[in-house]
Amino acid sequence: MEFTECYKQTGPCSFSPNSRFIAVAVDYRLVIRDLLSFKVVQLFSCLDKISYIEWALDSEYILCGLYKRPMIQAWSLSQPEWTCKIDEGPAGIAYARWSPDSRHILTTSEFQLRLTVWSLVNTACVHVQWPKHASKGVSFTRDGKFAAICTRRDCKDYVNLLSCHTWEIMGIFAVDTVDLADIEWSPDDSAIVIWDSPLEYKVLIYSPDGRCLFKYQAYESGLGVKSVSWSPCGQFLAVGSYDQMVRVLNHLTWKTFAEFMHPNTVRSPCYAAVFKEVDEPLQLDMSELCLTDDFSQGNDDAPEEPFRVRYEVMEVPINLPSQKPPADKPNPKQGIGILSWSNDSQYICTRNDSMPTVLWIWDVRHLELAAILVQKDPIKAAAWDPTCTRLVLCTGSTHLYMWTPSGAYCVHVPLPQFTITDLKWNRDGSCLFLKDKESFCCAAVPMLAESSEYSSDE
Repeated sequence: MEFTECYKQTGPCSFSPNSRFIAVAVDYRLVIRDLLSFKVVQLFSCLDKISYIEWALDSEYILCGLYKRPMIQAWSLSQPEWTCKIDEGPAGIAYARWSPDSRHILTTSEFQLRLTVWSLVNTACVHVQWPKHASKGVSFTRDGKFAAICTRRDCKDYVNLLSCHTWEIMGIFAVDTVDLADIEWSPDDSAIVIWDSPLEYKVLIYSPDGRCLFKYQAYESGLGVKSVSWSPCGQFLAVGSYDQMVRVLNHLTWKTFAEFMHPNTVRSPCYAAVFKEVDEPLQLDMSELCLTDDFSQGNDDAPEEPFRVRYEVMEVPINLPSQKPPADKPNPKQGIGILSWSNDSQYICTRNDSMPTVLWIWDVRHLELAAILVQKDPIKAAAWDPTCTRLVLCTGSTHLYMWTPSGAYCVHVPLPQFTITDLKWNRDGSCLFLKDKESFCCAAVPMLAESSEYSSDE
């Protein structure tokens, strides 16, 4: 792997959809860099510190959320002199997003009073009253033709279907939720999944015309759904719950065909590889090394003994590190907090939040556990390569961790005092973004050969 040098950042960073640029917030400045040379190609100055950035799908425009103002500013890469400023006045702006056509911006006001669609073409705007959430509750079809927007009035949740061409409401239907949490179109645009708040276990599948195709409820008592994710192929729906289980539904009958548990102890029979992160002291041959008296006297500040981080393959049974959340505090750290599909829909990676240092990898094709990664520190983020079956994760350390069906390995980032707190891939899988507290770098990841074999060392 090859790494770039460090660059400054103070907030959000985002790859362009065409994988040519990366946008970085540095205080009130928006820096656009070319991904091949990392030279600055555009520099925009906003009116306040940037809280949020998002590219338009055509990579021509980019918006910046200045939520302290609150205000939205949009910029054009090809026309640097063009600018757009959106201010809702006393209503404020809690969130902003692009429409699929890259020519409209959707803003949600404070207190969810209204959602406004702003046109960059003719300055027209359309209002949708009482959106349910600020950053959630809006989903677009893959073809970009329709938007599903959740609203709430008279203590009842509704879904509004809008045409992304005219922004007219095509239909409204009520949904059987107590407190709707979020909504998402299926990858083939044939169904809409809606799930309730954690206080009520309920997953609802609706057709675009408002018919309820299936209602799923795994249990009644206790906290319910924590994470939901469609498989990229659209044939499976994974539901992560507070009861520390993942349930996978099929798209034909909407019945559960797999349930994956996350026990504290893994026992035989278990054919999954268990990789544990360990520190291995480097064995240096000092027999022929001679030091002068001056050097040995001034060696009080010598660094600690160097270590090499690697994975060690463990045998079962094995007890996994876990922590019991306190019963007297809200939002317990328990349940499936990370739930992500591989690009080929064969694998799911999960993290049970009561075991924050353990990442589970499930093989959906064979309905079995494929691997367990046991880290020293809590897992901050995990992301699948968008082009092949390769998973990367970080734990806030100076190492990057990878898993493929061939094995797992650790990669040291050769930058001084650089700890990885977040990571993300660009769309074509050629570049990996690594974020530190006040800086970032990018890594060029080699293509994964089908017959490649990886060891567990660095």
